[in-house]
Amino acid sequence: MAVSDIPDIPDVADVIVVGGGIGGLSAAYALARQGVGEVGAGLQIAPNCTRILDEYGLLDEAKALGVVPEAMVMRDAVDGEELTRLDLVDLERTYGFPYMVIHRSDLHGIFLRACRRAGVELLTDQRVVGYADTGVGARVELADGRVEEATVVIAADGLHSVARRLLVQDEPVSSSYVAYRAAVPIADVGRPVDLSEVVVHVGPRCHFVHYGLRGGEMLNQVAVFESPKALAGVEEWGTPDELDAAFAATADEVRAGIPLMWRDRWWRMFDRDPVMTWVHGRIALLGDAAHPPLQYMAQGAVMAIEDGWVLAEHVARQRSADGAVGWVAALAAYDAVRPEHCRRVLTTARAWGELWHLDGEQRLQRNAILRARDPHDYTFTDWIYGPTALTPKDEPPMYPTIPLDSAALAAAP
Repeated sequence: MAVSDIPDIPDVADVIVVGGGIGGLSAAYALARQGVGEVGAGLQIAPNCTRILDEYGLLDEAKALGVVPEAMVMRDAVDGEELTRLDLVDLERTYGFPYMVIHRSDLHGIFLRACRRAGVELLTDQRVVGYADTGVGARVELADGRVEEATVVIAADGLHSVARRLLVQDEPVSSSYVAYRAAVPIADVGRPVDLSEVVVHVGPRCHFVHYGLRGGEMLNQVAVFESPKALAGVEEWGTPDELDAAFAATADEVRAGIPLMWRDRWWRMFDRDPVMTWVHGRIALLGDAAHPPLQYMAQGAVMAIEDGWVLAEHVARQRSADGAVGWVAALAAYDAVRPEHCRRVLTTARAWGELWHLDGEQRLQRNAILRARDPHDYTFTDWIYGPTALTPKDEPPMYPTIPLDSAALAAAP
């Protein structure tokens, strides 16, 4: 296609999207809906994401493959006491779209099929080892020595992004926490589980999450804990013996789930410090390449999907009557709004991780504050679950902070 703000380049793709994960595929689909695109190469999704899926016409398919729970419940991992809950039925009424859970591969498959229907060219087994802005476009260098050029390159190349090095020389940050996972048929669970709820048990230096998948046919579990070996500088950390030790003193319902965890693989939890510039010439970061978070807000995949939607919306706004796209303006608008939003999510995820894992008196103070919360109070979700901002002025204010020491604790008998 002709491009309004650069010379015409024959035989060059409009856009190359590097990365075939949820961020890359969702971005490719969002751009394809705007008439743009060539592509190289269990999740929780909140209303700010299901709103976009609905706009794409993909929400019904997602709901058929996932589970729409009725409540999100937070419990203390030590004694099992319920601390607070979100009424997800009322939450859907409030925000207009559901909170749902879905297997990562199912959501990936939804976007893969959508890309194929939209005519996106999908190339697999293409490893990108270098990026360059050409002034009038961008190029990627493949591991086999080939070079591909496009008007714009979207780098959705993950936590270890090669493109990110064009903007900042940073490294992933270890949290010293590790995650174990399991997605098992509900018939193999061996204990009663209420799949109408997403449940997180928060405890000292650990937490445990479970919820249903695939229409309730499967149970997804995640067990996360701080690794003493990581803190001690041991190279091999997060091992199964540490898993067992981390949850040995937790409530019965938590310990009952630990034997189901996969023990042949585990995921060390890294993020990166926020960066406030994602665009280098005609190369733009997207998804984990720009903002890999810790998982405590369940917004990693959601942010990537939002990135693609925002970029495509600005492409639409910068399209002239003859169909040409003002890419410089579209990328600038994307870069003006998304880094600040995702900075808030990254820093809040770190803070929530600290809050979840408190011990001693601070744990009791946290529990008292959570117990006092009204289940229909959305003060702490409005900034994240509302409509995705397209401009900085659309970004809502953050939630107020509540000091732990404001909690009144009952005197010991």
